[in-house]
Amino acid sequence: MEFQYQQETEKLRNSWMKHKHKVLRNYLVEDIQDPRINVQSILCRHWLIEQLFGDKFAYLAEHELRYSLIMNWLNKLYKRNIRVNQLQAILFGLIEKQDNIDGIEIPPYVSHTFASLACPNYNYDLLNWAPSDTNDTAFPEYIITTFQRIWSEVLENEQSQKISVLEPACGSANDYRFLASFGMAKFLNYSGFDLCTKNITNAKHMFPDVFFNTGNVLEIQAEDKSFDYCFLHDLFEHFSIEAMELAVKEICRVTRKGICTSFFNMHDEKEHIIKTVHDYYWNRLSMSAMVNLFKQYFDRVKVIHIDSFLSSQFSCGDTQNKNAYTFIIS
Repeated sequence: MEFQYQQETEKLRNSWMKHKHKVLRNYLVEDIQDPRINVQSILCRHWLIEQLFGDKFAYLAEHELRYSLIMNWLNKLYKRNIRVNQLQAILFGLIEKQDNIDGIEIPPYVSHTFASLACPNYNYDLLNWAPSDTNDTAFPEYIITTFQRIWSEVLENEQSQKISVLEPACGSANDYRFLASFGMAKFLNYSGFDLCTKNITNAKHMFPDVFFNTGNVLEIQAEDKSFDYCFLHDLFEHFSIEAMELAVKEICRVTRKGICTSFFNMHDEKEHIIKTVHDYYWNRLSMSAMVNLFKQYFDRVKVIHIDSFLSSQFSCGDTQNKNAYTFIIS
């Protein structure tokens, strides 16, 4: 590896290694970043499900997205210290098909989802619960695991040939832990690597029988086309442009069939915007430039602007991050 990439790698590694194991274990799996309600993580799981089973579970996938939108909407209300009686009034308003309760607007995706489900449904649990401590909005397990339980049950008796999957920058099994708890892991020959050895220690502690290893996306230790699929989240923005292009080249080199990658900071402009934060980057990447880069290695790039996708599919106009994109590459 060239010296400039070695230096950049070391800075990035040090920026993560300074954190304690417990901090890294909980990072990117809480609040709006919880993969059970984070739209980009859900889309990635659905993409893997589609590779395994085609469109067999499209209806269930749609409802999981609807569930995540409701959960994120309620999360905002909880952070505003909404009262229990207001939540119960919202439930009554949904039953009565009202769209505004005491000044609280009920978004169309909430009312549409409620109307499409048999009563009672999981919305009753959501609206009959409130945090005991206004500083702690963590949902209880019986609520946050709603679709985790559904997918596990649905997939329990399914059969499929395994697919090999690589996850660079896997963190402390941030997404794999939910591939496992959702009943998907048995269909995958999974490999994950991360630059931070503390993350890998955490991952191996949770899943001692799964292949997790310390590794560098700028120099992946694998033969060409070693994996059927690859997925990764929120990585490319943290490299210099030269290193980012090398990372894309490496990921495409080792992947045979398709890639799902999420971006947290992208715009529909021609040029990348370079920004440094301490010892690493926090760039805003050009959507068109990234499409053209991936098309050097693969035929098709499907671009999903999360905000536009949720607006057109579910009439959701209050997404958390207007700069979030997901690419499906094949």
